[in-house]
Amino acid sequence: MPVTYHRSGATGVITIDNPPVNATGQAVRAGLIEAARAFAADEGARAAVILCAGRTWVAGADISEFGKPPQDPSLPDVIAAIEALEKPVVAAIHGTALGGGLELALGCHARIAAPGARMGLPEVTLGLLPGAGGTQRLPRLIGLMPALDMITSARQMGAAEARDLGLIDAVAPDDLTDAAMQMAERLAGQPPRRTCDLPAPPADPAATEALTATLAAKLPGQIAQRAAVDAATEGLALPFADGMEVERAAFRALMDSPQRAALIHAFFAERAVAHLPQIRGVDPRALDRIGVIGGGTMGAGIAAACLLAGLDVTLIERDAAAADTARATVAKLLDGAVTRGKLAAPARDAILADTFRTATDYAALSDADLIIEAVFETMEVKHQVFAELDRVARPGAVLATNTSYLDVDAIAAATSRPADVIGLHFFSPAHVMRLLEVVVADRTAPEVTATGFALAKRLKKIAVRAGVCDGFIGNRILSHYRAAVDAMVLDGASPYQVDRALTGFGFAMGPYAVSDLAGLDIGWMTRQRKAATRHPRDRVPVFADRLYELGRLGRKSGRGYYLYDGGKPQPDPELEPLLAQVRADLGIAPRDFTDAQIVDRTMAALVNEAVRTVADGTALRPLDVDVVMLNGYGFPRWRGGPMHWADAQGLPQILAQIDALAAEDDHFWQAAPLLRDLVAEGRRLAELNEGPKP
Repeated sequence: MPVTYHRSGATGVITIDNPPVNATGQAVRAGLIEAARAFAADEGARAAVILCAGRTWVAGADISEFGKPPQDPSLPDVIAAIEALEKPVVAAIHGTALGGGLELALGCHARIAAPGARMGLPEVTLGLLPGAGGTQRLPRLIGLMPALDMITSARQMGAAEARDLGLIDAVAPDDLTDAAMQMAERLAGQPPRRTCDLPAPPADPAATEALTATLAAKLPGQIAQRAAVDAATEGLALPFADGMEVERAAFRALMDSPQRAALIHAFFAERAVAHLPQIRGVDPRALDRIGVIGGGTMGAGIAAACLLAGLDVTLIERDAAAADTARATVAKLLDGAVTRGKLAAPARDAILADTFRTATDYAALSDADLIIEAVFETMEVKHQVFAELDRVARPGAVLATNTSYLDVDAIAAATSRPADVIGLHFFSPAHVMRLLEVVVADRTAPEVTATGFALAKRLKKIAVRAGVCDGFIGNRILSHYRAAVDAMVLDGASPYQVDRALTGFGFAMGPYAVSDLAGLDIGWMTRQRKAATRHPRDRVPVFADRLYELGRLGRKSGRGYYLYDGGKPQPDPELEPLLAQVRADLGIAPRDFTDAQIVDRTMAALVNEAVRTVADGTALRPLDVDVVMLNGYGFPRWRGGPMHWADAQGLPQILAQIDALAAEDDHFWQAAPLLRDLVAEGRRLAELNEGPKP
């Protein structure tokens, strides 16, 4: 039974025991109704406590019910039944009270929490709003604007802050259960304090409008946050029961929205990527002592990520001065974690004293379990590093390269143990970005692949398996995305219009703003590296080379596509004359593009190459592509990823767009055969997703 009831003295005890997170599935909801009835009928019980077994209070909905027809009793009805009881009920919160779990606590008559408890309403991250009273009860307890901030940001609140705001009544000083039982005893015989009966906070149109404007600027295109603001403000102007109807109507509308479908897809896809048939039942190798070679921006970030995960790290640099610089960089990153509240200062000091060291001799890595190379991105340098690792690393150590583009099979060939070699493509900044491409070479052993995924889990990153090709999944697709926008700029579009159109679509940044952030030298070096293998149809972004030759490297030089003078980036008035000269030199008569054309062409290029990555096995499934692009490349999460977006648009429409562009532009591409086959068979990309469900 996931919910039980018994009495201890004059206090009824309702216990939810539905591991692992006590989710509010149908059995829990039905059990709560029965327990509430049992408590109501128990004449010896004068108050009750709701407890949760295990490591947490109710941490949200049961994800196994997502997408299925709702089953009675509904959570709003369960909460209403508990709130309507004639005897007081205390919620004893530990772990996390999230979503419907927090709404359940809001329906109780008093709330007490363990000191480490955290509370939040994360529904907007799934394209929804709190649908079991959160928009109506929370403002009555903590005020309108604090409630709207909590709902629209999806942030979690600690116990002390929750007490200060009035969300909970107390923080348990010691044992939570004892404190909750004592609170119930004090409340016994008193009329229940129902949240629904509290007065609604006064409206604040100016503050609400300011919040709405901030959300529109920060989260362009997203609808759940605005819907939550509207539901709260409209509902609070009405009697509670009518306000609940407003909330439910808004919740149902969001349930039917494409954004909800996209965000749910992203939610499940991020849980499915680690479920690979190739490593099912395969145990990873040891993963305690990590070696990092190279202490630059990427190497230091990787070292910091490992240290924050409790791993022992040895970092190798070329000389003592470089090693000292790397140590200072890592220390600065750990200081940042302390400032953000992610790490206690004594823990930082212990890490720097006990579990982190730098060295200049590769012999210091002789006992490392996994060694990650993060040196200069040339094959010659990689070969030198791996030949040295082959000499000093212990048998069974995993040898990983952090290359972004290079052939991992060729890197592995520098060793006598290619089965131990794998690519671990971190994204910068490595201690922050969640994505990790696990690049599996031809001879990588299954347990080495499993170790890559185990490391990602330890680092709290999302690992995606990728095959070997230039750029793997993300950078390979990105190169075609960039080729499409560069071709439009050559043909007459402004880089600023391109950035505006694609941020309007929902990308976090436009491609030319991203180039400035990364450095225009990065793109120049990539073009130089690929020049020998360039296809005759490829078009070179000559304007980008011109900017590089002028020393305009982006943010690092204060000037690239944009001007940087310490304030907001500004368009460079000299860019348009440069573009005009390049077009004249190439004999191109410029043409105009609409924002819609820019989006259509860019997305056609992106989806087409994404389909090719699945067709040739670089990505195993469309969902792998979606997770990479969502977590590493700023693709709008509320669109679900490029493959989900393509399915939502309709593959015939995407195919028609590609064919039209191919007919119009000799430099464009033909549609991937897989895409054409899917359209002919009336299938969707989602049907290619395989593997066990999360």
